Amino acid sequence: MSVTSNDSKAASPDSPKVPDHVLEVVSRKERLSSAFTIACSGFALISDGLQNNIMSLTNVVFGQLFGSVVYNSARSTQLSNSLTVGTILGQLVIGYICDVKGRKWGIVLSTVLIVVGVILCTAAHGYRDSFLGFVWMFTIARGITGVGVGGEYPSSSTSAAEAANERMLKQRGPVFILVTNLVLSLGTPVACILYLIVFQAAGGLNANLNTVWRTVFGISAVPPLIVFYFRLKMLNSALYRKGAIQKNVPYGLIVRYYWRSLIGTAGAWFLYDFIVFPNGVFSGVIISSIVKAKGHELIRKTAEYQLLLGMIAIPGCFVGAALVNRLGRRNTMIFGFSGYLIFGLIVGCAYDKVIKNVAGFVVLYGLMNSFANAGPGDMLGLTSSESYATAVRGTCYGFSAAVGKTGAVLGTQAFTPIRNNLGPRWTFIVAAICGLAGMLVTVLFIRNDLGGDLAEEDAKFAAFLEANGWSGEMGASESIDDLVTTEKGEKSDY
Repeated sequence: MSVTSNDSKAASPDSPKVPDHVLEVVSRKERLSSAFTIACSGFALISDGLQNNIMSLTNVVFGQLFGSVVYNSARSTQLSNSLTVGTILGQLVIGYICDVKGRKWGIVLSTVLIVVGVILCTAAHGYRDSFLGFVWMFTIARGITGVGVGGEYPSSSTSAAEAANERMLKQRGPVFILVTNLVLSLGTPVACILYLIVFQAAGGLNANLNTVWRTVFGISAVPPLIVFYFRLKMLNSALYRKGAIQKNVPYGLIVRYYWRSLIGTAGAWFLYDFIVFPNGVFSGVIISSIVKAKGHELIRKTAEYQLLLGMIAIPGCFVGAALVNRLGRRNTMIFGFSGYLIFGLIVGCAYDKVIKNVAGFVVLYGLMNSFANAGPGDMLGLTSSESYATAVRGTCYGFSAAVGKTGAVLGTQAFTPIRNNLGPRWTFIVAAICGLAGMLVTVLFIRNDLGGDLAEEDAKFAAFLEANGWSGEMGASESIDDLVTTEKGEKSDY
């Protein structure tokens, strides 16, 4: 038994020779598509970061609109988790789709779901102004948005990694970080700035808060709409067209070959999201609880401090990008997890003293998040893209990210009980414990040989499949006819 490649069939003696001018057209389109794929991945993931962080201030606004008795912690957790549950579904399903149908399928489907979900959120109402009806419509709409956001993780990130591999192999790590985690991290300050601008434009301290949050959500649909056209025109990467397995996927052999890496990427992502996601969702609640203000002024001050918190975390992305090739993927991740351990213990143990100075508390909080960005924030997506062959990259990336978001759900559910029963300091002490656990998982299970040509990983995986008796076809069903068109949009005749 042997592994069959579509490329080998295309290169058989009986196949018609493809003229040089046609190959040049294909090469030019591939280079252009790779550049647009990298750029669009970055621009589209801004909307993902925005959707992941937009609920932090929205929870504060809803608390002012409906009152803390009606809009209690159970309701805020329900709305916050609806996006996360949808994200898990999107990561698993669209991760699989972008492997068996193509990266373009996953990317386009993700974009459509994000836009539809955001529009439904913006228009959310209950029957006869029922609060419960509003909550459930908003929950479902956020779930739809979440499926699209989840789909962006495997489809956009794998596409960006493969495109960067083709254009700039030695700088693939830093480029990948700048178009993924950096723009995702910009979601916090972008959400804060957007809220502050709309809040001021709507009348400042006299603003109609219902108008404010709906306008913010409506604007958040713009970024995915802007890149939609370019995503429709993109090509699947050359790596995908050569190494895809679209039928008879050998899942048993995949687990056998990649079990160690799956424990590493999924386990580290679980620990990271268990802390970072509830800290993001409830950062507004944490800050508002120590800010001395009420009503509209509380919203404004909370947004300003959250903007400071988000901006302090951003430099960590650049630090990780600068270290990734020098220290390696694994060591950089360990460095980042150490920030949870150090700053989590500092803030947790000295909590009563630290909160007396709100700005100082926010700075320490931001430094903890900055370390996290430099380490697992930057490295998890990168290692999940590089640890697996092209044929299963979307599925394994999606699985790892989904396990991470499961940690986010559990962390969000556990945040309020921990805060209420053990005290607010323990939310930071738990972060320190997770940082230590993350360091151990990284040392034991994350590979230290990443950073090479992704084609080499594909070749090793194909050899393993062949050695273990798998007989199947590798390569996407696209032909050169699918890649070459005339200026009028017709297929080239060669």
